[in-house]
Amino acid sequence: MNLTIENILLVGSLLLFVSVIVGKTSYKFGVPTLLLFLGIGMLAGADGIAGIYFDDPKIAQFIGIVSLNFILFSGGLDTSFTSVKPILREGMVLSTLGVLLTALSLGTFVWFVTDFTIYESMLLGSIVSSTDAAAVFSILRSKSLALKNNLRPTLELESGSNDPMAYVLTIAFLTLVVHQDKSILSIIPLFLQQMILGGILGFAFGKISKLIINKIKLDFEGLYPVLVIALMFITFSATDFIGGNGFLAIYICAVYLGNQELIHKKTILKMYDGLAWLMQIVLFLTLGLLVFPSQVFPYMGIGLLISVFLIIVARPLSVFISLMFFKMELRRRFYISWVGLRGAVPIVFATYPLLAGIDKANMIFNIVFFISVTSIIIQGTTLSIVAKWLNVALPEKEKPISENDKFILDLPKSAMQEFVILPNFYAINKRIVDLNFPHSAFIVMVKRDGVYIRPGGSTEIKENDLLMIIADNQDDFEQVNDTLKRLVV
Repeated sequence: MNLTIENILLVGSLLLFVSVIVGKTSYKFGVPTLLLFLGIGMLAGADGIAGIYFDDPKIAQFIGIVSLNFILFSGGLDTSFTSVKPILREGMVLSTLGVLLTALSLGTFVWFVTDFTIYESMLLGSIVSSTDAAAVFSILRSKSLALKNNLRPTLELESGSNDPMAYVLTIAFLTLVVHQDKSILSIIPLFLQQMILGGILGFAFGKISKLIINKIKLDFEGLYPVLVIALMFITFSATDFIGGNGFLAIYICAVYLGNQELIHKKTILKMYDGLAWLMQIVLFLTLGLLVFPSQVFPYMGIGLLISVFLIIVARPLSVFISLMFFKMELRRRFYISWVGLRGAVPIVFATYPLLAGIDKANMIFNIVFFISVTSIIIQGTTLSIVAKWLNVALPEKEKPISENDKFILDLPKSAMQEFVILPNFYAINKRIVDLNFPHSAFIVMVKRDGVYIRPGGSTEIKENDLLMIIADNQDDFEQVNDTLKRLVV
């Protein structure tokens, strides 16, 4: 079946529906949801039951980049700086040095066991060098796996921030494969430019985005998530246009925004949570359609050999070397080594050699696809088991809830108090979003002139307003009182 304008919506919606329904029951059998999405795409493909012919790496790459924007941005929004701060150095070393060491060690192994040139080998190593944000976020959160000693924020920070490094290495070694007259030293300026500009512009766009979101007055609450989507794509595309790393920029921008007071933040977080799932499904279905299983089978032997080396040798080696200067228990290092999940990102990166038209592009793509599948099967299905073996998992009753989880879930607080806004209060004529309330306290209702108003981030506090506020404890109410009562200087 060839996809046409007339049937693409029907086929797409049916695949999406099947993916959601099948994914709902997948964990009863211990199968990662993302693997099922990929399998459904393959079954629907040219070699599968539906026989849909899809062989356009350019479209697949475009869908992959758009999807990764949403997945990385959603992961960044959900990253609490409070939980990340203690492990920031470890996470950043893993996402930079760890990725480089994985690429170099795996590339060297590929060079020894195949007829690839050294640059082709390093290109393959670079493509699969990063842990996959979609796979890590999806599996950890779907399993509600709580880990000891900041392990989970370490893993999520690494997976959310290491794709930019893998992308730079992929583009760099692809350049060396295409232009064999260039030296390896020529890629250093590219690397520095991508990472430095990506980091600076990500933070800059984060501050600009916060200003725009909080200052612009839109008539409908539902327009604010649309505004954030526009800002997300502007951040990525503008950074990429200037020569920086767009993936790094949107992740940093999202982490900054996720830890700021924003108008209608709950609506934005809920929408991005749903969109991230949608994009994961679309991405894996698309990549499943792009793959021809009949072309993968001839490379299963070499693919399995490379995959085993990556899981057993390259990933642990890079983790242990990267963390050698940090004080960390051995079992934590082993678990970080095991959560080296590869997923859709390497397959998306593997489309770059296809579009560049290099000799071994098809071989690289099929080997990368097999590595990703085996990683999800072997590592993705055993995260909980290995966590228990290594004694790094928290008991069910001790699982913590993050601040953003509380914010999204709208969990009840333990106490409520009323505050009257007197004439000398600082809060008068200030918007709620500008007051910097403690994160654990919420204004649930405002009584003004005998009328109850449901507040939002853009609601301005007026003199004589009665605020009904819920919070966790008395300390929170004291912070609220200090915030409202500061005298105007």
